[in-house]
Amino acid sequence: MIEAQGLTMVYGPVIAAQDVSFTVRPGEIMGLLGPNGAGKTTVLRILATQIVPVAGTARVAGADVLTEPERVRKNLGFLPETAPLYDQMEVGEYLSFVAEARGLGKKARERLEWVSEKCALKQVWYQPISQLSKGYRQRVGLAQALIHDPPCLILDEPTSGLDPLQIFEIRSLIRELAREKAIIFSTHILQEVEALADWVTIINEGRIVAKGRLSDLAREVCGETVLRLKTDTPVRNWKGLSDVEVEEIGSEDGAYLYRIRGPRPFERELMSLLCEQAVGVLSLERESEDLEFLFLSLVAKQKGEVAS
Repeated sequence: MIEAQGLTMVYGPVIAAQDVSFTVRPGEIMGLLGPNGAGKTTVLRILATQIVPVAGTARVAGADVLTEPERVRKNLGFLPETAPLYDQMEVGEYLSFVAEARGLGKKARERLEWVSEKCALKQVWYQPISQLSKGYRQRVGLAQALIHDPPCLILDEPTSGLDPLQIFEIRSLIRELAREKAIIFSTHILQEVEALADWVTIINEGRIVAKGRLSDLAREVCGETVLRLKTDTPVRNWKGLSDVEVEEIGSEDGAYLYRIRGPRPFERELMSLLCEQAVGVLSLERESEDLEFLFLSLVAKQKGEVAS
């Protein structure tokens, strides 16, 4: 579990973080969302015991970041925005060094094999890190965070610099890891949050703007649920849904597209209706425009409250 209580950090006149609190339990992925300069990295560096807050505290796997920093580091895997790599070392040499520094002993070989496979590093295992692309450097950084199999993970922009296939693979790995671990990842990319996070903490100018599940926040701000549905056959009728507005938005590669709006959650009723009509669902997702609108609305609301 990762817990933050009232974290505050000030650099001279600049408030980098103010009264930031949240709890991430094992099996959860929390997205820390905010624009560049919002304070995300400051919060993560406090949790990773790299800096000491002026107020508040935090615990990682039960260890206090202020009084038990060594226990925190033992139970935490941390991928900072710029991965801590030694360019003159080969990939395998560097990760072996990290394993030794972590005190893995006899477990080192097993963990090295695991990260080389999971992070797809086998083909560059004997290459100097200085010769790697940004995407592979990011994979090596992730491998060093995972090598000691920690119960908690903090990932700062984990898919930065990766191509679409690599992004898909890293997302799949993070979801797999989340079955047992508490994970925080930061990003300013809305699509990353949609793809990975169970829930989000949105931060701007060092302050929490909102936190919760995206669907709940969207209903709170937008006052409605908006879904985009793709099916393999047309929906014959919508009688199982009440108080919704359905818009047919055409077809795509033989599929049928619909935009559905309603003032309340209706996903369960929608799926029951589609099953009754034997309609195959190819995709069902919130529209990204609504997430962008949600984010901008919450940030604007926060700025108005601060100004007043």
